[in-house]
Amino acid sequence: MDEQGRCALCRTGVRGFDAAYSFGFYEDTLRELIHLFKYRGVQTLASPLGHLLWRALPLDQSFDVIVPMPLHWRKRWQRGFNQSELLARQIGRRTQLPVRKFLRRIRFTSAQAGLTNAKRRKNVSGAFRAKKNAATGQRVLLVDDVMTTGATAAAGARALKLAGAKHVTLLTLARVDRRFGFDFPLSDFNFSGSVEDAEPRSIT
Repeated sequence: MDEQGRCALCRTGVRGFDAAYSFGFYEDTLRELIHLFKYRGVQTLASPLGHLLWRALPLDQSFDVIVPMPLHWRKRWQRGFNQSELLARQIGRRTQLPVRKFLRRIRFTSAQAGLTNAKRRKNVSGAFRAKKNAATGQRVLLVDDVMTTGATAAAGARALKLAGAKHVTLLTLARVDRRFGFDFPLSDFNFSGSVEDAEPRSIT
């Protein structure tokens, strides 16, 4: 953080979203769980990981709609599912907020891993599109699994803003930047993933 309290995302101007929240750091057990879910196709982890994501929700904000970060159709076909959509639906079940696919990924992009910040931004520039006026006046909760530099989420958020979104908040399970995160130990959760076990959590 600089003297104005801004993180690197704000200082470099790559942020298209208005706020960002993550459950924890992209390391250790949380990283392993995300890899099992995302790359090994263990979709049953959607519920317990959704519970962790739900714990990171900002209670002092209200939202109108939940939007998952989309995959390009080719990537979705290869993987068989969109991990962000599964997580978004878990949040929707717990908050009773609607989940809408306002965003489309219209351009297939190369993997972001290993790219510099500038190249990441260029890689996803223009990769997303939202239907005109789809999000007019709405406060959007944009859901993804991991934030690294924020370039992908920023590109998605900008597309939502062009579609009329009033405010876009990013919610992710993990953030790579170790300076940010939440201190909820994973040992506090039994990973049953039951929605019925979730305590009431109002965000409206």
